[in-house]
Amino acid sequence: MGRIKTDLIKRVTRKVMEKHGEKFADDFETNKRVIIEHVDLPSKKIRNTVAGYVTRMVKQKKSPKARRIRIDKSEEAWQ
Repeated sequence: MGRIKTDLIKRVTRKVMEKHGEKFADDFETNKRVIIEHVDLPSKKIRNTVAGYVTRMVKQKKSPKARRIRIDKSEEAWQ
């Protein structure tokens, strides 16, 4: 089993994908560079986690049979 992503990671990833979704690829290094250019994140660990999650989402969108990642929008009620 894998690690569960926190609400912060999911929220940041969703916002970044909405704004800059066309710039991302299925390559971690490319996504990391895009995130460095467009998002100001407080730590290297968070940046890499978001880049990895974006990479996973892009790969799953390309794969027709893959299970889709569902980001719950109920977290918006807490903002």
